[in-house]
This record gives sequence, structure tokens and C-alpha cells, in this order.
Amino acid sequence: MAGFKKLIFIQIISWLLCVAAGSYFISISFDTAVSDAQKSAQTTVTKYINDLSLDDISAQNLKQSIADGKTFSSFTLRDYQGAEIFSINPPTQLPMFADFVLSNFNSVRPQFAVNDASDIKVEFVLNIEHLASQLQTSLFIVILISAILVIIPIILMKSIFYHLNKNISTTVADIIDIYINQNQVDNDLETALDGTRLKKMGKDLVPSFNRLSHFLKNKNEDIQSAAMTIKHEAYKDVITSLGNRNMFVEYYEKNIENTEQSTFGSLAMVRCSELQAINQSRGYQKGDEYVKGVADIIKHISGTYTGSQVFRLNSSDFAVVLPHIPLKEAERFGENLQSRFTQYQQNQELSSVANTGIVGYEKGKPLGELLSVVDNAMSMAQSKQVNAWHVQRETDLVNNVSAGFGNQNWRKVIKEVIESKRVHLVMQNIMPLGKSIKAYAEVQVRFKTEDNQVLPTASFLAMAEKLDMAIEIDRLIIDSSLEKVKSRNLSEKFFGLNVTASSAHNDQFVIWLERRLLKDTHIASKLVFEVSEFGLQQNIKASKRFIDMVHRVGARVTVERFGVGLTSFKFFRDLKPDFIKMDASYTRGLEDDKNNQYFMRLMVDLAHRIGVSVFAEGVESQEEKHIIETLCLDGVQGYYIEKPKDI
Repeated sequence: MAGFKKLIFIQIISWLLCVAAGSYFISISFDTAVSDAQKSAQTTVTKYINDLSLDDISAQNLKQSIADGKTFSSFTLRDYQGAEIFSINPPTQLPMFADFVLSNFNSVRPQFAVNDASDIKVEFVLNIEHLASQLQTSLFIVILISAILVIIPIILMKSIFYHLNKNISTTVADIIDIYINQNQVDNDLETALDGTRLKKMGKDLVPSFNRLSHFLKNKNEDIQSAAMTIKHEAYKDVITSLGNRNMFVEYYEKNIENTEQSTFGSLAMVRCSELQAINQSRGYQKGDEYVKGVADIIKHISGTYTGSQVFRLNSSDFAVVLPHIPLKEAERFGENLQSRFTQYQQNQELSSVANTGIVGYEKGKPLGELLSVVDNAMSMAQSKQVNAWHVQRETDLVNNVSAGFGNQNWRKVIKEVIESKRVHLVMQNIMPLGKSIKAYAEVQVRFKTEDNQVLPTASFLAMAEKLDMAIEIDRLIIDSSLEKVKSRNLSEKFFGLNVTASSAHNDQFVIWLERRLLKDTHIASKLVFEVSEFGLQQNIKASKRFIDMVHRVGARVTVERFGVGLTSFKFFRDLKPDFIKMDASYTRGLEDDKNNQYFMRLMVDLAHRIGVSVFAEGVESQEEKHIIETLCLDGVQGYYIEKPKDI
């Protein structure tokens, strides 16, 4: 568009130059014509008056002959002395343009003629009206023609420019459409344009568009590569390098739920049963190693099945897809997992490793329904034995669609454990870091089935809490612990017993516990009840009643997993615990974490001011123990200090 404006400007300048040149040449011609006319008039008048005398000239006749103004615009007759005899100025007005000419051209001027006898003098001005009119007409024609010669090309050029621009725009748009519709044209655009009108219109544009095409392809490949990298990182579990829950959902929706092809197979969910316990007792680094070990076992076993896929859904759950594997064959998969998990358990000295729930799937099965069924299968597996698996078939849920069947089975298992008192007690000592420090051994519990198989502790306690059976479990643990202390004559040692917050906040449980401890007051003074900080903060008033009761009977209280909740000075002032046990997350990597060191030191100073001792749990290395000693804590607990052992 800028080029077109420049072109118009050049045309206007050319037009002005053309008009100026035309006017110049017309003016020169006009001046020449006037000069010739004046010379002719001079000769004619001189010749005329030489043949006459003044007496011969009739003034009246002369006036009549020149009064019409067609020959002269003015005429003056004088005698030989120069006196004016008569003067004629015709009334005819010259055109405005003639006045301009008379005033601007020297050739239009008064003329004089004298006869030979010198008795006649004539002064006259030639009438150039007709010459001026011709000049005006000529100039008008020149201007008109020049304007036409300028305007027509401009109009033509504008039209050509418009159509050219439209054709280019259409051509570019069509080429872009071809580029997009043909999936970015695998070959050159020149090939795509063959046999079309674009071949002719856009052939000059093809090289440029080919360059653009290759550039966009390269950029697209870079973008896709970057997107795939980002997606891969977003869909990858950091610890195991497996696909995460997002990748599992995408895979299931694409290959099972929304696939057009007929498909079936088995889905297994594997749940790490000891992750929470390992994180608390051994540290998160050991917990990560445990998760990696479970993942390696799952990948090794599932790798023998064609097309199998393994995903880590959350911190403790894995999903395994076994395409085209019926449930009968999936049972062998469960057996192989259990066998390998048992080996890993023995090598790592764990209470358990993982449980497996298995269900079948088919095309179009909604993922939500399938996960509900496999979660039910997981509950069944956890209620069996250590590292157990369970296959859930559709026929098992004909009259019970929800996950209630698994809950009912858990309720039955927990009830059998309570009635048969099938608990196994172990303890883990807390090492005091000063001679005047009083520490104790924490009692830990393992639950067994009627076949003497150890149940996954974390799953057992979680289900007991879910089914409102935690209070009965706490009673069982306290009763069993007191009986063990009495039977083994361990009344001189101090023992710590874990109590759930739901039990500590239950009035009936508090009344029962007080009566139970009053029966054995000499043992009650050797007991320390551990309750989580988060649980105590859920109901400060009920927590205070529980702690006051414990203190009345001579026992003590430890706030465990300290630092996870919203710690405040008011918490200490109101509850007045005897010990606090820092959460294991503060111990992991403590030698390199200045923030955790500062927080622990702050808590130690605050606790010591009000007479509260501070312990650290999850100590796994000499470096961690050394830092804890420099921070003036009162005791340490963890696998580096001592592993759980039988009472």
C-alpha cells in the first residue's frame, strides 16, 4: 500500500510538470502569434495612412469602422503636432484571462504609425481577445488531457493493485489451507499444488512457502519433543520412574474404556503395607528404598506378560494392567508376587511388604467402577495374611455391589483378633542422651490371623479406625501389655503404649483406662501413653481431660509425631505433656537441613523451660545421632539405636 501511495505521488508530480510544460509552450506560441499580428497591423496601418492626408480621413467613418472593437482594443488619431483628434475605446471587455495575458506579456503593447508627410499619427492597441480565448481554450484542453492521462493510469493501477493483492491473498490462503488440510504436507508444497489453479497463481510463492513449511515442521518437531518431555516428566513418578496416576487414567481411557476394539484383561492393585511404619521408624530415605524394591518386584513379575503396564498411583499403591490375561492366569501372577514379597520381607527384616487385589476388566468398563471393585479386593487381601492377594470376581458381588463386602470381612477379622487376643508384642528402646534423663521402651504390636499369619499392621489399624473398632483394639493392646509386664516381672522398666486420639477423646474409654490402671498402680507409674500431636489438637478440651486422668494415676504422656500439626506455646501450657517425640521427618537428613536444626533447637529450649523432655525418632545414622546430641535433645530412637525385639 505504501508503494501505491508513492506511485500516486509520482503521477501527480508528473501531471504538474506536464501542465507547466504545456502552458509554457502555449504561452510562447501565443506571444509569437501576438507579435505577428502586431507587425501585420503596423504594416497595414502605416500603408493605409501613407496614402491619405488628415483631411482625407473621415473621423466619422473611421469611428464606425473600428468602433466594434474586433480589430483594435483602442485607437487614437493625432495631428502632426501630437494633438489628439479623437480616441476610441470600444466597450467590449476582454476575457479575464486576456487581461492576465496583456499584463504579463510584453508583446501586447500600444503601437504607433506615422505617414510619410508626418501629418498623421496613429496610436492603437491590437485586439487579442480571440487570441486570448484560443489560448484559454488550449490551456484548458492541455490541463484536461493531462488530468485524464494522470487519473486514468491511477485508476487502472489501483484496480490492478487491488486485484493483484486479492489474488495474492487468495493464493496464500489457499496454500495455507492445503498445508493444513494435508496434515502439514509431507512433501514439498509444489507437489501439493500440481493439477490445481494454485500451481499457476502461486508458483512464485512455492519456494518461500516450502521454506516456511520446513521451518514450521522443524519448530513443530521441537515443540512436540518439548511437550513430550514435559508430559513425560509430569506423568512420571520421581522415585520409581513409572507412570503416575495421570498416565494410568489416560492409558485406561484410551486403551480400555473408549477403545473401538474388543479387549479384556486383569487389573491388579498392589499396596505397600509398611510404608508409613518405615517412614516413621527408619526414615523417609529407607521408605523410598522400600518403595523402589516393591516396584522392582512388580516390574520383574509383570514383565513376563505381553503388553503389561505398571503405574504408581500414589505413595503406597501400584496399578498393574495385564492385557488379555484372564483371572485364572492372574491368580498365578498374585502367587508369584506374594512369593517374591515374602523373600524381600525376610531380607529387609520387615513385618510385611505388600498386598494385591486383582479384578477383571473388559471394553467400556468405567474406571471409577473398576477401582471400587479392586479396592474391595485389596481389603479382602489385607484381611488374609502378610503379602496376601485376592481375586475379586463379578459373581462375588452380585448381592453386594459396594465395597462393603471387604469391610465386612475386615470387621470379622478384627473381631476374631480381639476375641482370640492374637497380638504379638515387641519393643524398641529410646536411648537417653544424659544420665539424669528418664527414657522408656515403646511397645509395638503385630496382629495375627487364626493361621498365625501376621496381618499388615498399618492396614489393620487403619481399618479398625475406619470401622470404629479402634477403641477395642486399644483396650486389647493395653490389657495385653499389662499382662506381659506382670507375667515377666518387668515392673521396674518403663514402657510406652500407643493410644489413638479417638480413644483418648472417648469418655467411656478414659473411665475404663483409669479403673484398669488403678488396679495395678505400681505398673501404672511405669507407663507412658503416646498420642499423636495432630490427634490431640482435634479436641484440646478432651485431650486435657485424658492427660489429667493419666497424671492422676501416676502415668505419663508423650506427644508423638510432634511438629506435624500447628505447634504453639498454648498447646504446651494447656496440655502439659511429659515428653514430646519429634516426627521422623525432622530427623531425615538433619545434618544438612539447617531449618530443621533450628526448629528442633527452638522446641528443645521451649520444652525444657516447662519441664518437658524431647526425643527424636527415626534415627538411622551416626551423623543424625551426633547432630541430635549437639541440639541437646534428651533421647533418640530408631534402627541405628535398636531394632524392635520381643519383650
